[in-house]
Amino acid sequence: MDGTSAVVTGASRGIGASVAARFAADGADVTCCARTRDAVESVVEGIVDDGGEARAVRADVRDEFDVERLMETAAREAGDIDVVVANAAVNHGEAGSSPLHEESYTRFDDTMRTNLRGVFTTVREALPHLAADGRILVPSGAVARESTAGMGAYAVSKAGAEALVRGFAADLDQAVGIVDPGYVATDLSGGKGRDPDDVAPMFVWAARDADAGTVDGEVLDLRTWKSATR
Repeated sequence: MDGTSAVVTGASRGIGASVAARFAADGADVTCCARTRDAVESVVEGIVDDGGEARAVRADVRDEFDVERLMETAAREAGDIDVVVANAAVNHGEAGSSPLHEESYTRFDDTMRTNLRGVFTTVREALPHLAADGRILVPSGAVARESTAGMGAYAVSKAGAEALVRGFAADLDQAVGIVDPGYVATDLSGGKGRDPDDVAPMFVWAARDADAGTVDGEVLDLRTWKSATR
């Protein structure tokens, strides 16, 4: 990924932190953002200590002005943006134990504002700075497509995010796709699943190696990745 400028939202932990570190290890210049400044700065310090190029920007994807500033910073520091990973997400409740009919209005609204509107904002604000052959990747999971008890507003938000991806893919020249790495051990999953470091190479493949037509408007899952890279 030498010479690649990447932006990763939700980069302070979990999939976002692992993807940012792997991108940088493969030569990308990575702009990392999260709501918590200290946490994202810690991730960037680790990347820089390992010889990578990265910067931290405190930004909240619920705020379009924060995201506008994030993308402007990335473009100013590293040139046109080649890859955006719209990873920032929340799950206000224990995975599998949050029935939709028991969700509070407050939790439902914030989940949608972060996981759905946040993706919309991330894509929208990236576009003025996105390279002509740039790619936008949105992490998701089977919960967006399969009814799963107890997944509440999180599942609804991911289904909405996937619909956004399909809409942007139809409207934009750049490739916009969904990356489904399966169940990954993060705070959102209660720490159960694959190590985020083990699925980070999947995002490198989607960002760099996969054909643009394979990415655009599609769901790239573990089977697709393993079949393409074995």
